[in-house]
Amino acid sequence: MSADHRMQKVTVNLCRIIVALTFIFSGFVKAIDPIGTLYKLQDYSEAVHLQGIVPDWLLLVMAVLLAAVEFCMGIFLLFAIQRRLCSRLIVAFMAAMTLVSLWLVIANPVKDCGCFGDALQLTNTETFVKNIVLLGCSIIVARKPLAMFRFISESNQWIVINYTALFILVSSGLSLYYLPLFDFRPYHIGVNILQGMQIPKGAPRPQFETTFIMEKDGQRKEFTLNDYPDSTWKFVDSKTVQVSEGYIPPIHDFTIEDNKTGEDLTKKILGRKGYTFLLIAPHLEQADDSNFGDIDQLYEYAGQHDIPFYCLTASTAKGIKRWIDITGAEYPFYMTDATTLKTIVRSNPGLLLLKDGTIINKWSHNDLPGAELSRPITQSALGKMPKNSVPGKILKIVLWFILPLFLLTLADRLWAWSKWVRLKEKKNKTKLYQLFNQKENKMRKKIVAGNWKMNLNLQEGVALAKEINEALAAEKPNCDVVICTPFIHLASVAQVLDANKVGLGAENCADKEKGAYTGEVSAEMVKSTGAQYVILGHSERRQYYGETVEILKEKVQQALKHGLKIIFCCGETLEERESNRQNAVVKAELDGSVFNLTAEEWKNIILAYEPIWAIGTGKTATSDQAEEMLCYIRSIVAEKYGKEVAEETSILYGGSCKASNAPELFSKPNIDGGLIGGASLKTADFKGIIDAWKK
Repeated sequence: MSADHRMQKVTVNLCRIIVALTFIFSGFVKAIDPIGTLYKLQDYSEAVHLQGIVPDWLLLVMAVLLAAVEFCMGIFLLFAIQRRLCSRLIVAFMAAMTLVSLWLVIANPVKDCGCFGDALQLTNTETFVKNIVLLGCSIIVARKPLAMFRFISESNQWIVINYTALFILVSSGLSLYYLPLFDFRPYHIGVNILQGMQIPKGAPRPQFETTFIMEKDGQRKEFTLNDYPDSTWKFVDSKTVQVSEGYIPPIHDFTIEDNKTGEDLTKKILGRKGYTFLLIAPHLEQADDSNFGDIDQLYEYAGQHDIPFYCLTASTAKGIKRWIDITGAEYPFYMTDATTLKTIVRSNPGLLLLKDGTIINKWSHNDLPGAELSRPITQSALGKMPKNSVPGKILKIVLWFILPLFLLTLADRLWAWSKWVRLKEKKNKTKLYQLFNQKENKMRKKIVAGNWKMNLNLQEGVALAKEINEALAAEKPNCDVVICTPFIHLASVAQVLDANKVGLGAENCADKEKGAYTGEVSAEMVKSTGAQYVILGHSERRQYYGETVEILKEKVQQALKHGLKIIFCCGETLEERESNRQNAVVKAELDGSVFNLTAEEWKNIILAYEPIWAIGTGKTATSDQAEEMLCYIRSIVAEKYGKEVAEETSILYGGSCKASNAPELFSKPNIDGGLIGGASLKTADFKGIIDAWKK
């Protein structure tokens, strides 16, 4: 591997890891807080004036799916699953997100894009720069997707795909039913709300400047406090703007007010010593009332143990009355900002338990405490902070997701390694076989066969055949020469060729004997033109016309039945070679179509190895690569038919073979000639390859 190619692979895989990890983190933090993602989508909906048009349930479905798609794409990219498709989808996704972030920078409809949920907040400008970097990385990956190395083989990728989708959807479902697994908001368990509202001594305060608009004698002018005019000026208006930012405490928008008197109860409630229950319901009109019995039971428990119980809401008096009518609630209701309440707990309603102003537990309305109410709060688990620490939650993710994927990857790589070891052993045997039989290969026929493909009209074909025939008439070649032409050329070309010097072959034949198969040409018809050979199994027939190993098996039988010698092609694609599957691919092609023949029938088979990635591309397998593959092919022929048959089998190389590289290729002991494409259409080029056997 060249230094440039190595650097390219390093760059692609580095970009792939950057994009994958970003997608995984972004998707996961949104997936475990689907309600938070819903709130952000509501902000976007309002910004584009769709509020009320798109229902919240649909936005919630979109929130779950968006997070799941992002997480899955990250995992698939990390494991190099469906490399081409995945990398292209990520480019499309990042292109769309980059345009959205550009709109955020220009219009500033929301202050935080929400791409990392509450885990990491970025400004709109920071988001745009981040998206530009990710878009660039994703384009690099998409341009060379096959440079990504795989952690999991293709046969096991379905496990990762299904398990990843199941894991992230279940995570979102559990977070919806209960509460987010991780709480990145300032109101997480263990926080003292009053302390979170304090500004440290010496911390910079935000600076504001007030401008006064004054009028005198029909003239208006702006003044500041420093140059405020005398009383002859009449006040018109004033405006205050923030001129510098100061320290903003983590909790800066929490207040509790009595909706009847307007009294601020924040310090009174949060500063109380002991326990306090807070029922959080941003909008009672939309709150789930299915568990109001459990809430009433908690309220009764609080009353029995002298624990204050309040409901904080942003609802109107009408909404509060409706809730009371439905549930029979007797607890007091106080007012708090709706956004703050949505931030405190991702449930409507949800429950907080405070002790000395510190949050010691949170519950969703689906998971309210019940069994713990049989004992006083100081004697039960209810009054103690839960032990589900962040490390414990991370351990759960490791055990339920990361560990299974790691074990799968380990098992998959161990199996791949064992296959590699077995392949190495076979290659070593093949090399020994090659060394042992180098002298015997002189007994095999050397062949140069031209494949004209769909080129030249009848007159041009006949003219070229005459030229080739004349070029070989003066001097007998050191190898057998065959030209394989389109069907319409066969009969005419047969008339101008010296069959002692140039053999004639067809490029294909039908898999049927005769009948209503419009457009097909049978093996018998090919033989009747004077042809002695036929090419079967060419990669272009497999790729463009869907010829399977079963179809080719029938074609082989028809050709042999009518006395034709078969040039049978096999070879791998670039992707198959890069994944080190070339041996398995070639063996499967031979197994399915020709390895069923008897040893006697096999005498009429000439094999042609054609690396598909080198056909008509100008690329050529190195002589060592070609020799290695032909040596392997000869070894599996030996396994099937024995050493003697394998030594008598001619195996050609096909793939951008030219007069310039033919001598090097033909010098290899297992390469018995070439199946020539484009170079066979010019007499001088074709003759140059034939003459390579004289060098």
